[in-house]
Amino acid sequence: MTPQPTAHAARRDRAQKKLAAWGADAALITSLVNVRYLTGLASSNAALLLPARGPGVLATDSRYEEIARRECPDLELVTERFIGSALASLAVARGMALLGFEAHVMTVEQHQELASLDGAPTLVATGRLIEELRTVKDEGELALLARACAITDAAFSAALSRLSPGRTERELAVALERAMVDLGADAPAFDTIVAGGPNGAIPHHVPGDRPFAVGDLITIDCGARYGGYHADMTRTVALGEPAAWQREIYDLVATAQRAGVAAATVGADVADVDAAARDLIGDAGYDEYFRHGLGHGVGLEVHEAPIIGFGRTGTLGDRVPVTVEPGVYLPGRGGVRIEDTLVVRAPAGGSEGSSSRAGSGAGAPEILTTTTRELLVL
Repeated sequence: MTPQPTAHAARRDRAQKKLAAWGADAALITSLVNVRYLTGLASSNAALLLPARGPGVLATDSRYEEIARRECPDLELVTERFIGSALASLAVARGMALLGFEAHVMTVEQHQELASLDGAPTLVATGRLIEELRTVKDEGELALLARACAITDAAFSAALSRLSPGRTERELAVALERAMVDLGADAPAFDTIVAGGPNGAIPHHVPGDRPFAVGDLITIDCGARYGGYHADMTRTVALGEPAAWQREIYDLVATAQRAGVAAATVGADVADVDAAARDLIGDAGYDEYFRHGLGHGVGLEVHEAPIIGFGRTGTLGDRVPVTVEPGVYLPGRGGVRIEDTLVVRAPAGGSEGSSSRAGSGAGAPEILTTTTRELLVL
């Protein structure tokens, strides 16, 4: 299942309206993720010349030419190896004097190359214009994300059978990633994190050869990619009966996670959502052991806007998928993180009471990762 060309055309239309209001003649889109979002083409070498009015021009090299013709039949196609200069020259030829570019993607060397073209257009940074559009997903995107999350849940369940004393972190990570692909994922959404015992105090621990032992808390952060969309889920499980301190921090993180999920509603300030979970952890005396943000957007990238964290600005909108992932990390002892991918939803008739909703209130977020949040004792 992939978005239809009409969906990509609608996205380009929204981007063109922003360009026209901003005053640019066109934008040169060089972020490969943004090119995919606007055209449907997944490529390692592609760019899009998007005029403020009229059809866009897609450029790629001969390796992707046939794919581009098939996937993007409504776009003019330029087949060139050096795509940026080819599209900038085309913009000059077509009288596009003010050309926006993605300053967060384009290198200084690439900018200098475009600026030195004969009759070069005036290059002006457009900011993260396309990323802002990508924040709110259409229902086709959300369906792909939901499938990625369902695969993640199923793979997690399958891989838990491999978790036993003596097995290593790396063995479990490999089993989990293999299960995702076997269940239909394009690939893992990111490198799986498996952190046992004291390694659980390292939020982004790289799985190694440490064997699991009875008494470990084991944090597993994983996600599948499906149709280009990234799931993200974390669960912490116990191998053998947990100690009192382990249950204490698990229950605290679970309570904070529920509070963060409940706060993720349309119109909520991202700093307030972060505070809903962070304040509970701080009030329990663990403030210094939760130092990362509460969550982030997910979509064609596993980390994208909006960022939910202290000191961040902005509000959540309808159809915005985000993660909520508080944690407590005790150096030398271990840690707990619980994370779900969810979709912020405005109230809608007929959707209340759905089992995927976080609560019974209007506008409760839709949780896409459904693996139990109760402490699993293996």
